[in-house]
Amino acid sequence: MSESCNSRHFSWLMKSCFPNPNHKSLIITPQQLNPTLSSLPDDLLLECLSRVPSSSLPSLSLVCRRWFYLILSPSFLLLRHQLCLLHPSLFAFSATDSGVFAATLSFSLPNHCHAAAWDLSLCLPMNTASLQSISRLVSVGPRIYMIGRDSMFRYNTWTQHVNAKSPMLFSRKKFAAAVVSNKIYVAGGSRAASAVEEYDPESDTWRVVTYSQRRRYGCVGAAVDGVFYVIGGLKIGGACVDGVGRIEAHVYASSMDLYDVESRVWLRSRAVPGGGCVVAACAVAGYVYVLTSHAVELSFWRFDARRKSGGGEGFGEWCRMKSPPMPTQIRLDGTVRFCCVGVGDNKVIFVQVAGCIDDLLRRSGRSQRGFKDGLVLVYDSAGGEWSRAPDLPEVIRRAACVSVEC
Repeated sequence: MSESCNSRHFSWLMKSCFPNPNHKSLIITPQQLNPTLSSLPDDLLLECLSRVPSSSLPSLSLVCRRWFYLILSPSFLLLRHQLCLLHPSLFAFSATDSGVFAATLSFSLPNHCHAAAWDLSLCLPMNTASLQSISRLVSVGPRIYMIGRDSMFRYNTWTQHVNAKSPMLFSRKKFAAAVVSNKIYVAGGSRAASAVEEYDPESDTWRVVTYSQRRRYGCVGAAVDGVFYVIGGLKIGGACVDGVGRIEAHVYASSMDLYDVESRVWLRSRAVPGGGCVVAACAVAGYVYVLTSHAVELSFWRFDARRKSGGGEGFGEWCRMKSPPMPTQIRLDGTVRFCCVGVGDNKVIFVQVAGCIDDLLRRSGRSQRGFKDGLVLVYDSAGGEWSRAPDLPEVIRRAACVSVEC
């Protein structure tokens, strides 16, 4: 045997274990040693992007088309949720001639009831000719849908992009709206108020799914356990004079109509205790909260809507809650508007009082004593107590509000 090692003494199999330095495919470039984020597969790239602070998401969406669509994907939302990076925020929108102003009140901790102040850093320069009044706001994931009488816009809270979407099939005003299984349902508020419409965000299409039991105007919507609640408003009828339709309002509808979306059937309607005019409602943690006005006072009620999560026990029971501490200067008439919004699963209810309160006080000749348009009250359902949150910015008037986890 030779004392020196010679390649011809190796078998072909052993030679194959040693790389050929002249083979081009084995030449490693610096780019291969230091790959960029864009070279990662989608699942790994999502893991990286999902850990970015929320304040940087608008910038990330501008990097490339691929990153833009990854941030919009359901997987991105799921990862953010698993990493506990989603925090509840309250958005308030107000339509003006120059555009739509938005203010945000964020909460970094689930059990923290208040934030320092509203963040007014957004003005959407959209055409507001048909969106002078934002009738209703609903959220599907991080996206907010601004539904007007004859138009609809979608605002993405992560990318800060605004897109026009298909309007409702019927022109509506002061209607009920809620989200069930990532689809939007609307009812009431038009001459064809008996038609209940469903909007699919994926296909950007509306369709009529059923017809309501009562025709309502000025009603409010909520959703719990697959049921769409159409609450309050005025019972309306129609008349035809010389071929022209006309809406006739009758009496306050102190009741709720319940539509089971999955079964496509109407459940038994429920009366709101105490009567009065329903001025606001929302759903939180399996309950529907209803705020009613009795001309001289407000009453606050909770309806147990847990059909599935609560096993059906207690479903349909009403409980009177502590009424909101309204300032004595404010009379409960048509000048003041209310907006009730549920925030996440931390059982906190936000009631935003809006309207021309300054004008009301001036007409009555009473002192304002520090209260102005945009008073915000917070109800903690766990502790059963009300508290005051920061007032809305002055530019936000007669606002519509919605809660989003972002």
